[in-house]
Amino acid sequence: MIAGILILCFILFKYLFDYQNMDSNQSHRQFKDAIYTELARIGKAVSSHRRLELLDLLLQSPRTVEELAKETGQSVANASHHLQELRSHRLGESEKSGLYVTYRIADESVSNFLSSLRILAEGQLAELRQVTAKFFHGRDDVEGVDRDSLLERVKKAKVLVLDVRPQKEYDAGHLQGAVSIPLPELKRRLKSLPRHREIVAYCRGPYCVMASDAVEMLRARGFRAMRLDLGIPDLRERGFSIEVTEQEPRQAEYH
Repeated sequence: MIAGILILCFILFKYLFDYQNMDSNQSHRQFKDAIYTELARIGKAVSSHRRLELLDLLLQSPRTVEELAKETGQSVANASHHLQELRSHRLGESEKSGLYVTYRIADESVSNFLSSLRILAEGQLAELRQVTAKFFHGRDDVEGVDRDSLLERVKKAKVLVLDVRPQKEYDAGHLQGAVSIPLPELKRRLKSLPRHREIVAYCRGPYCVMASDAVEMLRARGFRAMRLDLGIPDLRERGFSIEVTEQEPRQAEYH
């Protein structure tokens, strides 16, 4: 009789223990499922190459849907769809003014995320390195040269730095002391540039070709010029001072 009661108590205790443990495991699983589901939203948001390019442009300055569509070669409808996806996953923000909607990145953490993503991809994907090398093949003489020493010269103001991005991007943030000459204006303003100074041109980053085109044009006309293959987010991360201006662009003070 006593033995039977003990066995019954043991079975009941084991059942209760297993039930509580199962309930705890289910709770843990639900928590993990919920967490990784939310994390996957970021992966979904950047799973489109179109959205990655849009984010890269928004790192430069806020833009309207129409401007972004033109810059990326999309229809306004497609660009708007991708931008709404970015906003729904908290990577972008928007503001409507009249008939136009302007987008911007949500905050600085988006810039840090994209920088880390690029570094990861460059380190892990041979295909990315191959695409970049293939594009710049034959343009080796205008690639960024010895980045560290070039940055040191920029920091010590030993070179004339040209920002060849559109004026709007320059106004939103540029390297301190840089002169704004958007690429389409460079040919017209060549005569104003000093031939006795070395020129360093930069634009949006390593995949941006505006600085490469600018250096090619400058060298063809006898200027000593090099490309800095870093954008404003990269320069900010390296501790360079970034200026924001809504006034007249900095005019060159050549010496």
